[in-house]
Amino acid sequence: METLFIFIAKSSLLLVLFYCAYYFLLRKETFFNSSRWFLLAGLITSVILPFLFYTKIIWIEPAPVPARIMTNAVSALNYSHAYIPHNIQNEAFEINWNYVLLAVYILGFTALVIKFAVDFYSLSSVLKGKKIQQQADFKFVDINENIAPFSYFDYIVYNSSMYTAAELENIIEHEKVHSDQNHTVDVLVSRVFCVLFWFNPIIWLYKKAILQNLEFIADSEAAKNISDKKAYQYTLLKITTHESCVAITNHFYQSLIKKRIVMLNKNQSKKRNYWKYYAIIPALVAFVLLFQIKTVAQEKERKENQEVVEKEDPIHVLKIQKNTTDQELKEIAEKLKKDHNIDMVVSNVKRNSNNELTAIKVEIQKGTGDAQTLEIEGNHPIKNCGIVVSSEANGSAKVGILTDDKPTAIGNRIVEVSETHVPESMTVPTPPVPPTPPSTASLPPAPIAPIAPVLPKELMIPPPPNRSKMPKPPVPPKNHEDKVAMKDFEKKMEEFDKKMEAFEPQLAAYEKQVDEIMSKRELGYDKEMEKFEIAMEKFQADMDKYSASIEKQFGPDFEKKMEQFEKDMKQYEKEMKLHEKDMKLHEKEMKLHEKDLKRNERESKRS
Repeated sequence: METLFIFIAKSSLLLVLFYCAYYFLLRKETFFNSSRWFLLAGLITSVILPFLFYTKIIWIEPAPVPARIMTNAVSALNYSHAYIPHNIQNEAFEINWNYVLLAVYILGFTALVIKFAVDFYSLSSVLKGKKIQQQADFKFVDINENIAPFSYFDYIVYNSSMYTAAELENIIEHEKVHSDQNHTVDVLVSRVFCVLFWFNPIIWLYKKAILQNLEFIADSEAAKNISDKKAYQYTLLKITTHESCVAITNHFYQSLIKKRIVMLNKNQSKKRNYWKYYAIIPALVAFVLLFQIKTVAQEKERKENQEVVEKEDPIHVLKIQKNTTDQELKEIAEKLKKDHNIDMVVSNVKRNSNNELTAIKVEIQKGTGDAQTLEIEGNHPIKNCGIVVSSEANGSAKVGILTDDKPTAIGNRIVEVSETHVPESMTVPTPPVPPTPPSTASLPPAPIAPIAPVLPKELMIPPPPNRSKMPKPPVPPKNHEDKVAMKDFEKKMEEFDKKMEAFEPQLAAYEKQVDEIMSKRELGYDKEMEKFEIAMEKFQADMDKYSASIEKQFGPDFEKKMEQFEKDMKQYEKEMKLHEKDMKLHEKEMKLHEKDLKRNERESKRS
């Protein structure tokens, strides 16, 4: 699960890098097609690059294994005392925040997948049962719904009753560009990334930038095939009154109409500005150096010539601790009697409320030898103690009592109990913390964009009368000399004229209504739009100053932090090498010690 979170974090960071590069360097340029591929490359890179790693192998000298005399068998028991607790307490309930975050992510993911499916269903509902007119590589669909024109792959959908012939021609030229260049793929890919990274606000801005750039491409290409560019701009303004759109398509209506008109009239960018597309490369290199390099330490091969000198006489220790139960005490006494013919008597056993030993008396005797007594009294739990048995080479055994406070002599050796601790060399060094890149907290406050005036509903142009109800003129006969047919045609024409006279008042009323709305717009809304355009020009100037101030922020301070981070990483690698040597030496010692314990057990059974 940690791997999943790391992948999501890296992908989100790459999306931020590409979006910042586009927003600060490319969005004002007219290289629309290049920007399209740049934005798509950002999406692909954010998925692929986190899986690509560069492995750095470091060869280290093998740690020497010194010759040693295994004279103390008690240390292993102390290790077990340090690492294997005898009284396991119930752990308190803790919330696993990894699962909580995963559950929240799945909820958002599921909701957006459902929304995606609903959008596909809406699209299929619009196209279902409609008459399709095939022309070249395009499929034209004329619908009756009040929906903004849109394209979906090779489908171009529009409502011809809502536009004049000139307006419809401009719209179709625009949608042909979307269809011919497969812009639907860009829309669907951006939607998929919004589903995957829905929690990242940058992905929604990224999607908006992709859709906006696609509109710039379609406007630019369509304007080349249209003689009256001004009429095309008026068509853009008229479409702003149609707010109903299909979500997963390239629709002619976009909310950023002013930017589209500005880009239509903007001069072509100079080719020398293409360097801005390569500005992302240093950021990607820094990303790889910081997050995509794995360091692997490998030990060189060597021949082991060290010999291990084992102790002659094994020592067997039966420990008594504060958590030792009565049953365990009984088993210790039986084991001593069975394996070594030693009598052990336990008495005066007292325990506290936690069932820990606070008092005990132990008497041991080997045959007719002198008896040894261990007696502990008090109100606190006892310290570690035990019975030590040394097996001699001749098969005899010596016995002694062992405590924390007092070592015991077994033959010519001194044995004592000590608390085991992890040596410092066993502690994993803490890796240095990488420097934090300059944060947005140090940046000057960004200027606030002005709010565009909202067109009131009463000033929106209503849809024209339904042309489907408009009477259609009769078709004249092919043979004009056919008097019967011509007479029938004249009769139908008279009926057509009567129907047209009945329909013309509706058209006159619609034109009057549109004239009234446009006159009201000139008095209020148009003036507000002029003020808004002035405010937008000031905002653009402020944004240019803001971008310049941001560029100054990324100066030498960040490079100094990176240099310090590299030094810390080198020191960390040295500490990790030492730690790995100590760990390998410790593992070899533990293996030798385990062999020694097994041998002691075999000899004890034989004796």
